[in-house]
Amino acid sequence: MGLFTREEAQAELERLRPVLEEIVALRADMVELSAALVPGGEPTGLGGLPERKAAEARLNELMTVVQESGAELKGVAPLLIDFSSDLDGVPVLLCWLEGEAELGWYHRPDLGIAGRRRLP
Repeated sequence: MGLFTREEAQAELERLRPVLEEIVALRADMVELSAALVPGGEPTGLGGLPERKAAEARLNELMTVVQESGAELKGVAPLLIDFSSDLDGVPVLLCWLEGEAELGWYHRPDLGIAGRRRLP
């Protein structure tokens, strides 16, 4: 996919926000359903194996939506989304981490999240 400007990446993040919120909810459901399915697991009102499989299928659909947007889904727990960009001629990834209100960080592709810096 192409490069995003900061504004384009922020707009795409806002467009994806309902998808990301559903991913977070499904992630929690899947953990609870998985825990209920192990021998001796605490039963859940969410269902059983069919519901676990349905949640997994839906989660895969949503992750595909994120990837097809041009964003890179780097992590699911917590959610981590990167947008390829350019900052003063240097290739960077604009980086959003679950819980952040806006896209305010970047890092070089070779440094990963540990190299995150605030956008100027």
